[in-house]
Amino acid sequence: MSSLRLHVMSNGEKGSETMRRRGGIEPAKKQSLTSIVSYEPGSVVSRTVIDRGAGTVTLFAFDEGEGLSEHTASYDALLYILEGEALVTVSGVSNEMKVGEAIVLPAGKPHSVRATGRFKMLLTMIRE
Repeated sequence: MSSLRLHVMSNGEKGSETMRRRGGIEPAKKQSLTSIVSYEPGSVVSRTVIDRGAGTVTLFAFDEGEGLSEHTASYDALLYILEGEALVTVSGVSNEMKVGEAIVLPAGKPHSVRATGRFKMLLTMIRE
């Protein structure tokens, strides 16, 4: 993993601090989220962009027909469609989702994701 060296001024003295780039995003520089994760035939690819005690931000690329089987999570999550279309089911209710749409996956509620075509999503999980 690459690292970025920052020079920090502290009480008039020079110092340095090393920060790692997270998930391919360089801090304080804009980037297209869809370019950070790539499709792989017959696979679901994920890349964690931020991983902190308060939560995680993860990008996913799903090949057509791939998915995440029904499961529950201990924390709420926000799923946002970046590219393509997917079927997202929460507590037995199916939602056909497309670019720009989002859905909250409530903690403790069963949910699943299936790619109706290739698609990319951003998943933000908030820990309490």
